[in-house]
Amino acid sequence: MPDIPFGFALPGGQPPDPNDPAQMQQFMAQLQHLLSAPGSGPVNWDLARQVAASQLAAAGDPAVSPFERNAVEEALRIADLWLEPATSWPSGIRTSVAWNRNEWIYKTLDVWRKLCDPVASRMVGAMGDLVPPEARAQLGPMQSMVATLGGALFGGQLGQALGSLAAEVLSAGDIGLPLGPAGTAALIPANIRAYGEGLELPEDEVRLYVALREAAHQRLFQHVPWLRGHVLTAVENYAAGIRVNREAIEEAMGRVDPTDPESMQAIALEGIFTPEDSPAQKASLARLETVLALVEGWVCHVVDSAAGERLPNVVRLGEAFRRRRAAGGPAEQTFAALVGLELRPRRLREATVLWAALTEQRGIAGRDAVWGHPDLLPSDEDFANPQAFAATSSDLDDELASFDFTAPGAPEEPTPGEDDKS
Repeated sequence: MPDIPFGFALPGGQPPDPNDPAQMQQFMAQLQHLLSAPGSGPVNWDLARQVAASQLAAAGDPAVSPFERNAVEEALRIADLWLEPATSWPSGIRTSVAWNRNEWIYKTLDVWRKLCDPVASRMVGAMGDLVPPEARAQLGPMQSMVATLGGALFGGQLGQALGSLAAEVLSAGDIGLPLGPAGTAALIPANIRAYGEGLELPEDEVRLYVALREAAHQRLFQHVPWLRGHVLTAVENYAAGIRVNREAIEEAMGRVDPTDPESMQAIALEGIFTPEDSPAQKASLARLETVLALVEGWVCHVVDSAAGERLPNVVRLGEAFRRRRAAGGPAEQTFAALVGLELRPRRLREATVLWAALTEQRGIAGRDAVWGHPDLLPSDEDFANPQAFAATSSDLDDELASFDFTAPGAPEEPTPGEDDKS
């Protein structure tokens, strides 16, 4: 699909044809409306949503049929039953739903807003800095247009990235972050069907395996109250260390000719954000990768234990999902290139082995008790010797008794959809 100028698309998801006066008039009207609209943040999220929806409309976003809704509800019900003996916590699911791709975007946008706004604000600030100081006073109110333009650029390309992600994710918790409303287990039937065809496995078996993973995510995040804030804070701390490549912004903006709308299609924000090569940023990255690996490793271990001999292709499914999560799909790579955030648990296999060692040493309840406080979680160094960590944590009950569980382990995050929208 061609790049869309400023993220804009006409019906059908295509950029305007400069030789078509009607299309160009429509595009210029859109642009004028955008630049005259007051901004409410560093990202034009209305534009991001429109671009994602337009991209999905062009690629196809099948509606969820009643049969698929029933199949998803049944798969999640079975998944919860299978997980009962594999975890120490009861179900974390309050609502079971089937989403189409647009619903995934709409229901997860609040968390994306929280994660992406800080990065985007630095890009907008860098764009403003490109204006010479002596010229800023002369610009006056026009200077706000720079921020509006930056928010539109980022919103348009972020919308394309989210639209690509929406075409790949299989469930609300598929990429390891608590993106959806708390207690809502959601599967995306169209994506599960396409993924199953790629694996050449029966759709109902793939659906049930995805349901097991989603139900396990819900149990973990629902019954470990500090975890949502801990994971999102790890992402935010890493994002805070991402620097803006001002030269890349200047080069991108230099390719724009205001009299030539086609030149706007050349703007690409990939490479503008890069992780800062500092000890603090490396430490933030290590913390983020560790917590993502621990969450994903626990889910993989619990799901494979619960599926056991029930699913004929459980070994093949487990290996396929581990490779998928460790490598990241094309859409995840696009998102990483856009905002500098890689959401991949690089040490997934080591984390899975560690949780298995804890289960063997302490049992299911003892394993899950490690989630009692963030200070009790394994560190990155513990991945190298899981048996030693499991043995050391065998006296965990004494440690747990000394902890004040009323003290938060990390800042609590509001449930998506309940916080005030800026």
